[in-house]
Amino acid sequence: MPASEREKMAAGEWYCCLDDALDRLRRQARRAVHAHNTMPPDERGAMAPVLRALFAQAARDVFIEAPFHCSYGINILLGERVYFNAGCAILDSGRVTIGDRSMFGPGVQIYCAEHHKDAALRSRGIEIARPVTIGKDVWIGGGAIILGGVTIGDGAIVGAGAVVTKDVPAGATVVGNPARIR
Repeated sequence: MPASEREKMAAGEWYCCLDDALDRLRRQARRAVHAHNTMPPDERGAMAPVLRALFAQAARDVFIEAPFHCSYGINILLGERVYFNAGCAILDSGRVTIGDRSMFGPGVQIYCAEHHKDAALRSRGIEIARPVTIGKDVWIGGGAIILGGVTIGDGAIVGAGAVVTKDVPAGATVVGNPARIR
């Protein structure tokens, strides 16, 4: 029996994002994100309970400012004391793992999906999910974009507005588009 589109997505194989089962998961995520983004801050606390329940893993002291967006949520693992400033988005078709004490400036975006280069396949919703791994004690500056398949090492800094297309070594600082070691 062929693998489901969700299984293909999780395995890092080409899959169709227009699948009904994946659409149900995205609708579930949109409801959780909406609850988080519209709940009064005093009631929401660090994160709306429905959003926390959506994630694969979220330490008790993760703090996510509103607004926030994610595609699925089920592929996101957050370590202790992770902080997201306002306007961050994680398009988590692939696994996104974020280490303890990492901080994200406003408007940081993580994109795991890569759409097919063949226009006919792309128009049919064919894409592949690439994981993103961010180490411990990483600082991502506001407006940075991190593409799928990237690993950012412990203690690294990504400058504001950088577009990270390649791995970043531990302790390095990268800036620019594409991001380069400074």
